[in-house]
Amino acid sequence: MSNTSITATRNAEFFNFIDGTYRPGSSGSTFENRCPVDGSLVGSIHEASAEDVNDAVSAAKAALDGPWGAMTIAERSDMLYAIADEIDRRSDEFLAAEVADTGKPVTLASHIDIPRGAANFRVFADAVKNVPGEFFDMATPDGTGAINYALRSPKGVIGVICPWNLPLLLMTWKVGPALACGNAVVVKPSEETPATATLLGEVMNTVGVPKGVYNVVHGFGPGSAGEFLTTHPDVDAITFTGETRTGEAIMKAAAVGVRDVSLEMGGKNPAIIFADADMDAAIEGTMRSVFANCGQVCLGTERVYVERSVFEEFVSRLAAEANGLKLGEPNDTSTQLGPLISEEHRQKVLSYYERAVEEGATVVIGGGIPAMEGALVGGAWVEPTIWTGLADDASPVTDEIFGPCCHIRPFDTEEEVIALGNDTPYGLAAAVWTQNASRAHRVASKLNVGLCWVNSWFLRDLRTPFGGMKASGIGREGGVHSLEFYTETTNVCIKL
Repeated sequence: MSNTSITATRNAEFFNFIDGTYRPGSSGSTFENRCPVDGSLVGSIHEASAEDVNDAVSAAKAALDGPWGAMTIAERSDMLYAIADEIDRRSDEFLAAEVADTGKPVTLASHIDIPRGAANFRVFADAVKNVPGEFFDMATPDGTGAINYALRSPKGVIGVICPWNLPLLLMTWKVGPALACGNAVVVKPSEETPATATLLGEVMNTVGVPKGVYNVVHGFGPGSAGEFLTTHPDVDAITFTGETRTGEAIMKAAAVGVRDVSLEMGGKNPAIIFADADMDAAIEGTMRSVFANCGQVCLGTERVYVERSVFEEFVSRLAAEANGLKLGEPNDTSTQLGPLISEEHRQKVLSYYERAVEEGATVVIGGGIPAMEGALVGGAWVEPTIWTGLADDASPVTDEIFGPCCHIRPFDTEEEVIALGNDTPYGLAAAVWTQNASRAHRVASKLNVGLCWVNSWFLRDLRTPFGGMKASGIGREGGVHSLEFYTETTNVCIKL
């Protein structure tokens, strides 16, 4: 399988990567991979059968008993650094693959997706070497004492289910710490974005990662690779990023055999702008949190609450900025907004654009399909959209849309806006904009979210805990929290 067959040409084939080898699905079934920019065919994806998934899991299990399992932490860390270096060396290929799959602007993917995808291996290569274990000196009745210390061991075979919005970044966010801890993985990328997970197999072979440590199976959810992987009895733990409904199904599957899960799921994230906020910074940050990656960011903002005295100013300024966003070819460095991931997702987003009007919204800007030219007419484009005037229980205010849109509502008191921010089944992230440090701490501590930014957005230290509350997920990853998930801990007690 050549490099260019994955990244640079149309009519590519995306094979499964099992036990260090690319191979088609044993069923012979394929499905299309289309570019959301213009609807053109990128290539065909080979769907994994239950037999293929079983082979991948078996290969991963065997790798744990082979050279991979015998490596020291230092040797594994060196290998993760080599993986990161190879991604950097081939960054143009990874960039082309990611842009072809997602349609996102090259300026975004080259700044975030690819470099952070590589960084995930380096961060966890360092973390696994620098996290101390527990030690306790214990008194005993006979006076001689005992000591207790904790040992970490790999959890085993990890099933990694990845989303389509940040395919490489969010996949390596899981694969990096899993490998750092000595596990083997079977990755099921989204059927919409197969390319970078597939290409990473070449990187693994190039740097000498033992066969079976990293495997990729392609397909869908129910009745396909996703279900085959999550129900496989030899998968020891499952980590997933995606919509809540799918996460619930994975959690049910994991209950059989009592397998561990880490689930980062949906969100309906609020941004809260107080009157004393730095308005320029709040506008810039909210622009990114609403419209970056065409709104297809789990941490993005769909609900904006603005203190009444600055409400009109904020709406006017945000609308003016959003109205100036340039939609276009991803390789044009002036492009600021790409298409949605697929025509199917566009229909979902457009259905909420229609519902907003039906439920009484004032459409400040957008609300439809932009006028594109040439081949771009065939892409999954929607207009950046801002609403005001909806009731708090209107579906565009309560449901996760995952598009370039937000509803802006005024508030009067701190207590009111905290209640509004928490009035959702989700609890992933929030942003608070104020120059009052006491208020910032007070509000952040009362919002039921896993991550709250103050006067910023998407500022991420990978050592910190990441995850959601309520319907936004279970568990935390990042730094030591990832190591807790990807390892089992054994306490050793020695009587002296």
